[in-house]
Amino acid sequence: MRYLLLVALATVMVCGGCSGDSGGGGSSDSNSDSDSDSDSDTDSDTDSDSDTDTDTDTDIDTDTDTDTDTDTDTDTDCPLGEYSGNFSISTQSDVATLAGYTSILGSLLVQCPSCTDLSELICLTSVSGGLLIYQNAVLPNLDGLDALSSVGGVLGITANPALNNVNGLSAITSVDGILGIVDNDTLTDLDGLSAITSVGEDLSIENNVSLTNLDGLSNLTSVVGGLWIVHNNALTDLDGLSGITSVDEDLHIHANAALTNLDGLSSITSVAFDVAISENAALTNLYGLSGITSVAFDVAISENAALTNLDGLSGITSVGGGFEIISNDSLADVGGLSALTSVAGDLSISGNTALTNLDGLSALTSVGGDLRISYNDTLTDLDELSGITSVGVDLSISGNNSLTNLDGLSVLTSVGVWLYIYSNTILPDCEVCDVLDQLTSGPTSIDVHDNLDDTCTPVPGNCP
Repeated sequence: MRYLLLVALATVMVCGGCSGDSGGGGSSDSNSDSDSDSDSDTDSDTDSDSDTDTDTDTDIDTDTDTDTDTDTDTDTDCPLGEYSGNFSISTQSDVATLAGYTSILGSLLVQCPSCTDLSELICLTSVSGGLLIYQNAVLPNLDGLDALSSVGGVLGITANPALNNVNGLSAITSVDGILGIVDNDTLTDLDGLSAITSVGEDLSIENNVSLTNLDGLSNLTSVVGGLWIVHNNALTDLDGLSGITSVDEDLHIHANAALTNLDGLSSITSVAFDVAISENAALTNLYGLSGITSVAFDVAISENAALTNLDGLSGITSVGGGFEIISNDSLADVGGLSALTSVAGDLSISGNTALTNLDGLSALTSVGGDLRISYNDTLTDLDELSGITSVGVDLSISGNNSLTNLDGLSVLTSVGVWLYIYSNTILPDCEVCDVLDQLTSGPTSIDVHDNLDDTCTPVPGNCP
């Protein structure tokens, strides 16, 4: 995802057309104003400046650089108006070139390894296209963009190792494209984004190793695209996202090492695409997802080493794609799935070494794809699968070394393609025969081996 941001920005910027010089279509202000307060004239009542004032005074000043006349020329602090076209800043002098312009009819790229100061951009109020602040090695802040209130495309702040705050963006209220904050090593907060209420595409916060909170996004209520919070090692909570009520694409919370909870997501009621919560080593619960009732595509809960339960998923009744519960080492139960009645795709429960039972899945009646129960070392039974009558594709039960019976599959009548039951070291083969006897449809292929040998071994050859 982090590079999707850059690809999108590169497309928007089209920087073959970016300019670093002054020829951009803004007004050039023909008033040259030679009266520059150094005034070499002695002001002999003709006042050799070219200002358009009539200067009818008798000029009592001796012009000692204090020049007390109140010239009524039309010059202002922001005289240049609109810059037409894309603009690229690669040197500090390019910043000066853009000084005085109030808007850019195009996109702005700030990619300047030596720039330390953007203060000359203080007149800029709008950028109709994208704004990318990218690979600025020594830029400490974005002061100078304080008047900028509107970005019509992508807003990307990416790979700025010295950037310690974004307070210079405090006037921006909405971003029409992606909002991406990626690879900023010293950035600790997003307080400068506190005026933003909506993002027109994805919100992506990735690889900011010093970022401790998202409180600066507390006024954000709408994300039209996906929400990606990835590899922010110091981030402890998501409380700054509490205003978001829906995610129109994917929700991904991945590899945030210090994140302990998802409570900041508690206002979200719907996710249009996938939900993936993975590799968050300190995450202990999913309570922040309790408002979600359905997921259109896939759900993946994987490799969260401290996660003990799935209670935060208690509102989900259906999953339109697959559902994976994989390699959560501390997960002891799945009771939080008690409302789940159907999974349209695959259901995989694998590699959860502390999981002893599947209590919580008793309402589940169908799995449209594969049903895989594998390598859950302490799982003793499948009793809570007793509502499942059909598996659309493959049934795979493997590597569950404490599994003693298949009684939980007692109402299963249909398996679409393959039946794999193998390497369950204390599961008698006759348990497999009992399941085969009750099936009225399928499977088309059977692979049964390396379970506990008994009179039914090999299956199905010796099934009674």
